[in-house]
Amino acid sequence: MTHTARIAVIGAGAWGTALALQAARAGAEVCLWARDPATMSAGRVMPRLPGYALPAAITVTGTLPRQADLILLACPTQHLRATARTVPPCAPMIACCKGIEQATGLMPLQVLAELFPHSMLGVLSGPNFAHEVAAGLPAAAVLACAERTQARRLADLLTTPAFRLYASDDPTGVQIGGAAKNVVAIAAGAAMGARLGENARAALITRSIAELGRLSHALGGRPETLSGLAGIGDLLLTCTGLASRNYRLGLAIGNGTPAQEAANALEGVAEGMATAPALHDLARRHGVNAPVIATVASLLAGTTTMADASRQLLARPVGHEFA
Repeated sequence: MTHTARIAVIGAGAWGTALALQAARAGAEVCLWARDPATMSAGRVMPRLPGYALPAAITVTGTLPRQADLILLACPTQHLRATARTVPPCAPMIACCKGIEQATGLMPLQVLAELFPHSMLGVLSGPNFAHEVAAGLPAAAVLACAERTQARRLADLLTTPAFRLYASDDPTGVQIGGAAKNVVAIAAGAAMGARLGENARAALITRSIAELGRLSHALGGRPETLSGLAGIGDLLLTCTGLASRNYRLGLAIGNGTPAQEAANALEGVAEGMATAPALHDLARRHGVNAPVIATVASLLAGTTTMADASRQLLARPVGHEFA
């Protein structure tokens, strides 16, 4: 008799709800944990992702799971520690958030490893807008664990023909790509907002891949991971799509709106606001040259203007592309 997988999704925001819908599509029984499950409408639609009714396979609850085959943590990175601390480690735990914990400079799996040193841990990342995953449109992502066989086994619980989930044994590289894409998206949006042109945006995205590869290597990851779904794939989506809050934040900054004012006008959180200074500190501590990340951090802090930021990046020496 085939066992029906039990998947718990912690966080009923747009991404958590989309993952719950995908898990149900993959044949799992799903527990979607929400802080206030009563906010779900009578039509079984979550407020953060309206338009997608939940099937019977998804139970929305305010009670944390005690039994599961897989736990997906879909809360924002800055709330991951507080949220995860309350979750019983009854199954492998997958971080489905992107960023760096601002207070500690730790990546999501490092936060989870502190809390659950004996649990199987992984990270899920890729070029995915929540509303498209919720709609069942074709998408791909990567699930990374320390061992690829573990990653493949867990990825199979969520994989369907329209949602291709690849396995990786480079969680560090996957996390760097997931964190930095929000920062680069702010830079790409700012370039377009300042009317620097499509050429400038393409060059910015491409040179950022080299920057992230250096940082990944310094932290023990593999630079080639940044050429995959968690790197260039996520950058292409986040740096060009208007559904990206970070890209829209950059557009506003490039148009001359102060960073905090632009962030306050967004519906939802632009993770790049918190990630940029944390990632800049991380690069600096490891001696990694990261001019795009440093420039975005300065823009968000208000210590440089858009005009000065453009001049700083354009004034950098031109060397060999892959040196």
